[in-house]
Amino acid sequence: MPARDWNEHYEQGAMPWDTETPDQGLVDFVRGRRLVPGRALDIGCGTGTHALWLAGQGWDVLGVDISPRAIERAHARAAETPVTGTIRFAVDDFLAAPPEGPFDVVFDRGVFHVFDAAEDRARFAVHVARSLASSGYWLSLLGSTEGPPRDEGPPRRSARDIANAIEPVLEIVELRSAVFDLDRQVQPRAWWCVARPREVPAQPSTAG
Repeated sequence: MPARDWNEHYEQGAMPWDTETPDQGLVDFVRGRRLVPGRALDIGCGTGTHALWLAGQGWDVLGVDISPRAIERAHARAAETPVTGTIRFAVDDFLAAPPEGPFDVVFDRGVFHVFDAAEDRARFAVHVARSLASSGYWLSLLGSTEGPPRDEGPPRRSARDIANAIEPVLEIVELRSAVFDLDRQVQPRAWWCVARPREVPAQPSTAG
């Protein structure tokens, strides 16, 4: 989707993905693993909720978004939010030109799943792998094929879609069922995915 369309969402206030509460998966992972604050990249940062939370935990954070309007709002929030780490925001099309790493954590909430073309999802995964430090993690919340039929909400991606895109360049650490915690009665089902850089290439599937 071109940048101007995303801008229209922010200008009209049509941002169901935007939340003032950090995603619980991100919070649990960072705290549960007792990660030492390092460099973090928030892809599709929107108005900065997750980037600011990470910076509040002492991380050096870069939040990027394709929408200039989103980055304007993120800057405004950052000016009013005290943090113990550092925070920067920039307009960036991650699929075209990812920022220079390495990052200890790369996070996206609802970005990977917006790409309909398999080759775009694979390119996204390649860029994530190149952005990560050797011991880093990619954390992603994305729409799943689970749950009842719906006419709106996050795009749906299957577990096969995820594996096909990331398995060549990233090792899947965790893939489990989750939900998008949105301000609505029905919470869309999601995948919570954790991956890390490969130490050895993925091996061919065993022939039957």
